[in-house]
Amino acid sequence: MKKLWGLLGITLMLGTGCAAQETERDPSVGAGIPDDATGRLAEIKERGYLTVATEPYWIPNEFIDPTLTGDDQYVGSDIELAKYIADKMGVELRIIPLEFSAVLASVPEGKYDLAISALAYTPDRAEAMEMSKGYYFSTENAGYGILVPEALVGVIEDADDLADYTIITQSGSIQELMVNEQVPAYKEFKRVGSMTDAYLAVQEGKADAAVVARSSAQLYVDNNPSCGLVVLDYRFYLPEEYDGTRIGMKKGETDLRDYVNECIDELIASGQYSEWYDYYTEYGRKLGIEN
Repeated sequence: MKKLWGLLGITLMLGTGCAAQETERDPSVGAGIPDDATGRLAEIKERGYLTVATEPYWIPNEFIDPTLTGDDQYVGSDIELAKYIADKMGVELRIIPLEFSAVLASVPEGKYDLAISALAYTPDRAEAMEMSKGYYFSTENAGYGILVPEALVGVIEDADDLADYTIITQSGSIQELMVNEQVPAYKEFKRVGSMTDAYLAVQEGKADAAVVARSSAQLYVDNNPSCGLVVLDYRFYLPEEYDGTRIGMKKGETDLRDYVNECIDELIASGQYSEWYDYYTEYGRKLGIEN
C-alpha cells in the first residue's frame, strides 16, 4: 500500500507540473497592448493572436502570390499593415481569406477582429462597424471610373453615356454606391462577388462596362495586354469624407479602434504605407497576376 500511495503521489506531482508547464504564458505575448485595455483589445491580448478578414484578390492591397504557400502566399500593402499592427501588439497574425461580402458581414458580427481589405468609407459601413482613420488616399490618377472594351472607347465617355448599356461591379463595394448615386440610367445593372468577375464579364461580352477602382483595373489591363479592355479617363465624384482606405471592426470597439489609429498615424508619418503600396503595385505587375 505504501508503494501504491507513493506512486500515486509521484503521478499527481508530475501531473501538476505538466499542467503548470502547459499553461505557462510567454510574457512577451501581447506586451504591446496596455494592461488596462478593454473589450476586444483585451481579448486579443489574452488570447495572443489577431484575426484579420480580407478578400485577397485586390492588387496591390491584398493578393495571392502563387509561387508561395501557406500564410506566406498572402501579400500586399494591407497585409504589411496587418503585420505591423500584430507586431506592435506583440501577438500572432492570422489572415482569414474571405469573399468581400463575407468580410463586410463577419467583422460587424464579431467573428474576426479586423477587416483589412481596401475598405472605403460609406455611411452604411460606418453605421455597421467602427472605421479607422484613412491610411491611403486617392492620387490624381486613381479614384473610381469606368472600364470598357476597346470597341466602346469614344462611344462611352462618362456616366451619362451608360443609359443603353449593361454595367457591372462588385456587390457591396463603393463602386456599387457610385452607380446608385451617379449613373443617371442604364439598361441593366449586374452585381458580382469580385472585381475579377466584373472584368471578365466585360471581357467576355456579358456586360458592356464595369464601374471600377481605376488603379486596380489598370493593373488588370496591364497584366493582361490581350484582354481588349480600356480604363477611361472619366472619374466619378468622390466626396471628401469617402476618401481614404480604412480598417473596420465591430461596432463599439473604440479601444481597438484607437489602437489601430495610433498605428495608422505612425505609418502615415513615416510614409511607410505609401512605400508598401508602390512596392506591391510593381510586385503584382511583375507577377502578371489577374487581379
